[in-house]
Amino acid sequence: MSGFHDRGTGGLDMQVAALSAVTVVIDLGDHPLSVAEDAAPRTVDSLVAGLAPAPHRVRTAALECLELRLSPVTAYALLDAAPSELNGVPSAEDLWGAPARRLRERLRDTQTWPERFALATDFLAGHDTGRSMDPEVTAAWHTMLTRNGQVRIAELAETTGWSRKRLWSRFTAQVGVTPKRAAMVVRFRRAFDLLLAGHPPAEVAARCGYTDQSHLHRDVTAFSGLTPGLLATA
Repeated sequence: MSGFHDRGTGGLDMQVAALSAVTVVIDLGDHPLSVAEDAAPRTVDSLVAGLAPAPHRVRTAALECLELRLSPVTAYALLDAAPSELNGVPSAEDLWGAPARRLRERLRDTQTWPERFALATDFLAGHDTGRSMDPEVTAAWHTMLTRNGQVRIAELAETTGWSRKRLWSRFTAQVGVTPKRAAMVVRFRRAFDLLLAGHPPAEVAARCGYTDQSHLHRDVTAFSGLTPGLLATA
């Protein structure tokens, strides 16, 4: 859980990048978020993004927000919605209704970040749906994280004792993306972090198991909207 407060004149204009977590952003300032895909932008006070959302740009004149990152396992228990719905980047109110609106109002009325974090934690604790992921899906996800996404789906299926078809079906239903795409996202995030740390693209491609730099370039651009070269010099 993190808090951001930037009242600079530059504002924010960025693509929602893929993460190995479900991301909840609640705007706390006086400038709402403008979220756009291919259609006209929509104005929201919050957003929820799945692991690999469709390309969306988020803009705001000044940023003050609270961000929560939930593992897919936790998100499945807290969000009473099909995980695939998160790929469309809905608002928190779309998912939780009026309680999400009231949470935002309380967060805005609270002055310190520790108090805000406590409010958000209590809110999440009170919205446990009681549903839980299949142990096999949880195990497959944890294996992806441990291996930084460098794992074959056939191997995952074998370790869970399921057929590839069953793993594909159950994983997609409970995580919101296919096992293959989830592994791609996890590998991308490892590459993303290495590039931000200043490692050259050629080294990152080799360390993360990409076939070559063009393969790395395709994934990084698709999942972040930026090229590896730009990230390496950021």
